Amino acid sequence: MLPSIALWLQGLSPDLGFLRVFQYLTFRAVMAAMTALVVGLVAGPWFIRRLAALKIGQPIREYAMQTHLSKGGTPTMGGVLILFAIALSTLLWFNWSNRFVWIVLLVTLGFGAIGWADDWRKVVHKNPEGMPSREKYFWQSVIGLIAAFYLVFAVSETSNARVFELFIAWVKSGFTVDLPPQSGFLVPFFKEVSYPLGVAGFVILTYLVIVGASNAVNLTDGLDGLAIMPVVMVGSALGVFAYATGNAVFARYLLLPHIPGAGELLIFCAAMAGAGLAFLWFNTHPAQVFMGDVGALALGGALGTIAVIVRQEILLAIMGGIFVVEALSVMLQVSYFKYTKKRYGEGRRLFQMAPLHHHFEKKGWKETQVVVRFWIITMLLCLVGLSTLKLR
Repeated sequence: MLPSIALWLQGLSPDLGFLRVFQYLTFRAVMAAMTALVVGLVAGPWFIRRLAALKIGQPIREYAMQTHLSKGGTPTMGGVLILFAIALSTLLWFNWSNRFVWIVLLVTLGFGAIGWADDWRKVVHKNPEGMPSREKYFWQSVIGLIAAFYLVFAVSETSNARVFELFIAWVKSGFTVDLPPQSGFLVPFFKEVSYPLGVAGFVILTYLVIVGASNAVNLTDGLDGLAIMPVVMVGSALGVFAYATGNAVFARYLLLPHIPGAGELLIFCAAMAGAGLAFLWFNTHPAQVFMGDVGALALGGALGTIAVIVRQEILLAIMGGIFVVEALSVMLQVSYFKYTKKRYGEGRRLFQMAPLHHHFEKKGWKETQVVVRFWIITMLLCLVGLSTLKLR
């Protein structure tokens, strides 16, 4: 298998020395971002027209904000365009022998398939609720657990052959083999503070991060441009951690666990940023297209998987604080409503409406105010996360 099309171009002619630039990870990351951006911008208008021609419009729930009723019928499933741009750009520029990029791609497309089925039911069956929650959660769990069982050994070893050997050793030991230190639970802001998780702990944590991140991004995707820009910022920040974690010198200097091969994830993160910015061109208020569950579930799953590989689960929660708060607002609202209904016979609410962005709309904020202010908060949180590279 070719290491990548980019590196194949470098080997076309030994006399063309300038082609050696294709071997540099940072150059390929920039090209991946530009490729995804151009693909999204060029294909976007045609794609939106096709969605409109096929009458793939967003159904609006009866209990939705009154100001959102006018959005009914806006083309949805725009996440297909994002995933196409990410996949194409990543395949063009990453090293095809890298196992981490492949697993992130598979998780992303797997969650995208779940979201596509959900969106399709909403459109074809005219059901705003789409796929039942239990069914959606079941398939998310299947993909999340498969990824978790692979990553628990992949993060600890340098190749798939060594991954298989470690798995066999784990089975022969009666499922008690100790994992290397880099698979521990890393605590930011402290020097070399990590806690061993064991296989079971790693799998459970990874499962919760991937599935939780997927659903959190999906809950955030409720206003024009609200979810996609935080995804771009958090994904870009994780790309920095991937680059540092995959480089032995940087990892040693910054006191990060060295995960050989993790640096190649920078290509995927760059492609995700480029595709996200291209989509934002059409998704900014008033949106011409929505990403739908096919995009939100996939992008959230991608962020969660990357965070696990680079051992930055806590930082994902910090930098993606908007996603966390949005998900928590829904959980608290539902729990409090059920509790008060059981105790007082009448359900009460903590927020005027959940997820949280609707609460601020109810309080009088304009949609664009909510979106831009959430962007600013995410930018600040990403800077806090990046500061942990040196603040220890």
